[in-house]
Amino acid sequence: MSRIGKAPIKIPETVKIKNEDAKLIVSGPKGELTQFLVREIQTKVEGSTLIVSRTSDTARAKSLHGLYRSLINNMVFGVSNGWSKTLELVGVGYKAQLSGNDLLLSLGFSHQIKFPAPTGITFTLNDKEGKIIVSGIDKQLVGETAAKIRRLRPPEPYKGKGIRYSGERIKKKVGKAAKAVGGVAGK
Repeated sequence: MSRIGKAPIKIPETVKIKNEDAKLIVSGPKGELTQFLVREIQTKVEGSTLIVSRTSDTARAKSLHGLYRSLINNMVFGVSNGWSKTLELVGVGYKAQLSGNDLLLSLGFSHQIKFPAPTGITFTLNDKEGKIIVSGIDKQLVGETAAKIRRLRPPEPYKGKGIRYSGERIKKKVGKAAKAVGGVAGK
């Protein structure tokens, strides 16, 4: 049996879970999320815990057991606490500003990039440190939005300029000039 799948999910008092046929609805103080369940997976609420089980022992059911438990756990955490990812802008003149719900980015191009906020995502800026905080209740959507913003100007390996995740380490390459000084240039 899946070690992740058999672990019960603790439900906070502020979260309500409703199971309708093959659809699980999780609602809390931050919002509401839904997840469609396959027929191999069942959920049952026992007191303040949710148990995710499988109906058969097929290979497909075994592979989906831990996945659906993790997805439901992420939904419960999202509607009660929310998810966030922090991005850092590194580079001279790189900055971000809010225009309504949208994000305006100056990333060294000849134009500003307008990044519209998807439904359920909010942007917060920390101008002093050059940070963008992407937050929402859906973990997958928060991660995907942060990845799309990072893809606009990924960190380059020579100076490290670009958009990176907070705490991300960029492996820097040695430039041409540094190679020539320590090597056998001119021979």
